[in-house]
Amino acid sequence: MRIPIYQIDAFANEQFEGNPAAVCCLEEWVEDDLMQKIAKENNLSETAFFVKKGDIYELRWFTPEKEIDLCGHATLATAYVVFTYLDKNIKKISFKTKSGVLEVFKENDLLSMIFPSRKGDKCKVPNELIKGLGREPKEVYKSRDYMAVFETEEEIKNLNLNMEELKKLDSFGVIVTAKGKKVDFVSRYFAPKAGVDEDPVTGSAYCTLVPYWTEVLKKDEFVAYQMSDRGGVIFCKDLGDKIKISGKAVLYLEGYVEIE
Repeated sequence: MRIPIYQIDAFANEQFEGNPAAVCCLEEWVEDDLMQKIAKENNLSETAFFVKKGDIYELRWFTPEKEIDLCGHATLATAYVVFTYLDKNIKKISFKTKSGVLEVFKENDLLSMIFPSRKGDKCKVPNELIKGLGREPKEVYKSRDYMAVFETEEEIKNLNLNMEELKKLDSFGVIVTAKGKKVDFVSRYFAPKAGVDEDPVTGSAYCTLVPYWTEVLKKDEFVAYQMSDRGGVIFCKDLGDKIKISGKAVLYLEGYVEIE
């Protein structure tokens, strides 16, 4: 079996920035176990697999350890592959996913995604979160992930991380955020349970970040920056029960996976 594969730097203006994702183009679905093995072999935070069914694309995402229900940067990467290499004449793509139908469309030089909003509920600060981040946030919210809010960018940059403590939390991952100096807000994202200690740029995290900053900053359109080593700029807008996440993408690798 020969599976076309692309590696795309998502939320990046040029190669070696943003978040790399693998995108595998399938003619029909293969066994889940095989997709998981491919994702583990790729050893990227996410590998996306898709199958075209009429006018819609079925899309699934795998970390090196497990399948997940929502991934922003791998969706952006998949849309880039479809727009650039497979169907150059279309302007909008509909992806059928475990989180419902997700739309991606071209908007000037950006690719824009419409994702569900996941507003967090304010909660007590778990001890494991304090130990895992090395300092106590000023407040914490919970949706799929914990979101820890800090006062400054410096606090986020200088966290003393303990991934074993973060693994003990009853959440998929951990978002940390603070108001930005040159952008509206900054963030980092950790998902050690899924085999990803720190994710470079995490589109799905903005489903929780955007509604929070909408309330705090009293606006609905933002420029955000994820403070990983690679870094990435995200343009986002609050649409009520949905959010818009926009960014650029760049090809890094094109080839085939050969399955015997």
